[in-house]
Amino acid sequence: MKIAIFGLGYVGFTAACCLAHDGHEVIGIDVNADKVSEINAGHPPIKEPQVGELLTEALGKGLIRAVSEISDLSDVDLAIVCVGTPSSTDGSHNMSYVAEVTRQIAEAVSPDRARPLTVAYRSTFRPGTVNQLVAPIFRSALGDRFEAAVEVVYNPEFLREATAVQDFFAPPKIVVGTRDGKLSQVMDLMHEGLDAPVFYTAYEEAEITKFVDNTWHAVKVAFANEIGRVCHKMDVSAKKVHEIFVSDTKLNISPYYTRPGGAFGGSCLPKDVRALQHISSEIGAHTHLIDSLLRTNEAHKTSQAQDIMARLPADGRVLMVGLAFKAETDDLRESPNVDIARRLLQGGYQLSVYDPEIEPADLRGQNLGYAFTHLPTVGTLLVDKATAEAGPWDLVVASNRIIEGLDLGTAEIMRTYEYD
Repeated sequence: MKIAIFGLGYVGFTAACCLAHDGHEVIGIDVNADKVSEINAGHPPIKEPQVGELLTEALGKGLIRAVSEISDLSDVDLAIVCVGTPSSTDGSHNMSYVAEVTRQIAEAVSPDRARPLTVAYRSTFRPGTVNQLVAPIFRSALGDRFEAAVEVVYNPEFLREATAVQDFFAPPKIVVGTRDGKLSQVMDLMHEGLDAPVFYTAYEEAEITKFVDNTWHAVKVAFANEIGRVCHKMDVSAKKVHEIFVSDTKLNISPYYTRPGGAFGGSCLPKDVRALQHISSEIGAHTHLIDSLLRTNEAHKTSQAQDIMARLPADGRVLMVGLAFKAETDDLRESPNVDIARRLLQGGYQLSVYDPEIEPADLRGQNLGYAFTHLPTVGTLLVDKATAEAGPWDLVVASNRIIEGLDLGTAEIMRTYEYD
């Protein structure tokens, strides 16, 4: 393919060299004339392992060149936008470079192309940017011919500096956002030969991917450093603790506990987080991330309770399926479902609960104390399977997978244990 890359920073220049290595003809466009001259002379504008060798190889084969502007995209198959989105003073992304490049591409593309020009954006976008900023610019310039002339794609990159070339050829995943979530032949050709899971989505899911990934990386770094401070101040080997922690790929380093859904609860997590907060406070470790965990968990329970109430009429009849913090247990200690049930009762709603594992007479010790302290009417709320299935209910709140064992007909179901 013939590929034009707008923006020759770390992402754009690395992509240019790697795509030329794959045999594509690449034109790099950057407003910095000095950078353009350096590239054409064989001097990489960035310090990054392997790009120098790839640039020399591509120049030798005549597969790469850099220019300051391009006015004709008639023979280009794919345009990749890699311009910067720096932070504005309020923390939002400055999208002026993206808007300007989009305008330039819109003016350079012919509305009468035999096949659409695929324009792939790799700059980090907030969800909605393609539909609310990029598409209107193209539509303004091309009118009714927009969708016939341009295929807009959002294709986030996952390159780490110092390993960018390696990451380009061995990405952790490939994410492609398209107008209808369907395949793009041009993007499939660009990614041909790469061994990675591929996800085609609508624009918004692809756009938020980098935010989720990078914020999670930041959480991991902050968490690791807070644990490191605690260990350091207690003369505990943080290195050994880390070795033990990452050895657990079943729970610690795994998909577990990362699915968006219900708040955490039970006898372990809240108790142990509070204890670690206390330890940290005593020794002056200042673990602000850990200190925020219980607050954000409470905020999540409040949010879910509000979402439930918003879907109920006044005095509505609601069935909660699952009261314990997890299916197939009767542990009610700090179950977020107990807290949500209490809020529903306080709101005047007619609440019933189906949880076949809970028998009030069998509750013991702290489990008994917590249940009757926070939900003293629990015994009167419980219903059997026949009653649960008979209804009618204004809303069924499924708090765990017990719902899969019920036949609720056409009842409206809200699953709080997972987000769709």
